[in-house]
Order: sequence, then structure tokens, then C-alpha cells
Amino acid sequence: MTTATVLEPKMPKCWRQETKPHKFCPGCGHGDILKALGTAIDELGIQDRVVFGCDIGCSLLSWDFFNCDAIQTHHGRTTPVMTGIKRARPELICIAYMGDGGGYAIGAQHLVNAASRNEKLTVILANNAQYGMTGGQMAPTTLPGMKTETSPYGRDVDATGNPTLGPEMVAAITPASAYVARGTMANIPQLTRMMKKALQNQIDGNGFSFVEALSACPTNWRMNAAKTWEFVEKEMTKYFKVGELKVPAAKQEG
Repeated sequence: MTTATVLEPKMPKCWRQETKPHKFCPGCGHGDILKALGTAIDELGIQDRVVFGCDIGCSLLSWDFFNCDAIQTHHGRTTPVMTGIKRARPELICIAYMGDGGGYAIGAQHLVNAASRNEKLTVILANNAQYGMTGGQMAPTTLPGMKTETSPYGRDVDATGNPTLGPEMVAAITPASAYVARGTMANIPQLTRMMKKALQNQIDGNGFSFVEALSACPTNWRMNAAKTWEFVEKEMTKYFKVGELKVPAAKQEG
């Protein structure tokens, strides 16, 4: 009789501790997204050059995940803070990490301006279709008809407009040297490749890089594991199309 070997999940080397406990709610997508980012940093060998900036909201719980320089900013201000660091120290690899509220609501003007100026930094945005840390209110990315604490009868697009298509917007206002993509926690290998391309675009000095990652919030969605996964894989992707929207001189992901 043979004894099965239990394989422990391999953590990125840039994690501050290999056994660091998960800070997010069970089923939250932030952990998966951050692991993809950490893997990309490891594979590119840039840990000693990375400065990681995180926004207020659930994303702030990532401030000490990585064994690199990090800064937590005011809500919506991560993009300009990282822009300032990159301009002062252009040899550093600057990453701005935020949620959909920090990127598309209070921080929308900063995202638009940084993208239009083609700032040489990488922005990673987690899209879980609502405000997570404050209890599940309607956000710019809340889907039509989706119920939240502030849209108990479902989002009415006639009253509140349609969900924000962030990557499509960024792709429209950036030059050809930018990298823009939308990945999902449901496909970590693809998301990791997108992260690597976004970081490589900054390393190469090409310009702005932006990756939106579809994420889950079963706590505020009030869904079990099966329904959460179905919502991410099927419902969110009906509106938020996964793929690369702008790739400078490179083959797009299928």
C-alpha cells in the first residue's frame, strides 16, 4: 500500500513569509490575484526593484504581503502616488493595486490622466462589481439588475448608468505602446501571463500598463462557493469580456 504525498501550494518567493495567513474573507478573489502578481514578479526576477502601492478598501490588506517596498495611499490616490515615485526613481518598477471603487470612482480622474499621459507604471485593478470593505454597496462595475446594499431592487441603468468598462476606456485613450488587458481569477495561468506582460511593458519603458482582474466577493454577494464561481465565470464575463485589448508588438492571448 502506497502513501500519497500531500503537495503544499507553492508560494511566490516575493511573499513576505511562505506561511503568511490569508487576510481576506473565504472565497475572496484578492488572494488569487495577488498570487498571480507575485508569481509574475518572481518569474521576471524584479523583486528588489518593485515598489507596491495599495489603495484603501479590501486592497489595503495586501500592504505587507510582499517582501518589497510598499506604501498604502489615500482612497483613489494610489495611481498618482506611484506616478510620483516612478518619475522620481524611474529605475524602480511601480505597481498600483486597487479595487474598482478606487480606480473607477474616486480615483477615476487619476486613472484617466495617467493613462492619457502614458505614465510608465503598472496598474492592477480588482473588479468584484461592488464596494467590498464597506458592506457591498453599488459600485461603478455593478452589473445591470444586480442587487447590492444600495440597489436592493437591482441596478437600474436608466437611473445610474451602465457599468464602467475600464480596460476599454484605458485602451481608447492610451498610445500604441500601452498594454491593456482584462483577466479573471477563474484563469490564474492566463492572469499571470497578463501580469508579466504588464510588468515587462514597464520594464521596457514603453508606457502605461493596465490589468483588470475579475474577482469574487461571496460575503457581500451572499452566495455559496458554487454560485460564486458561476457568477464570476458566466455572469461577469457576459459584460466584462476577458482578453487583451492592447498589446505593443506582441502576440495576443487567445
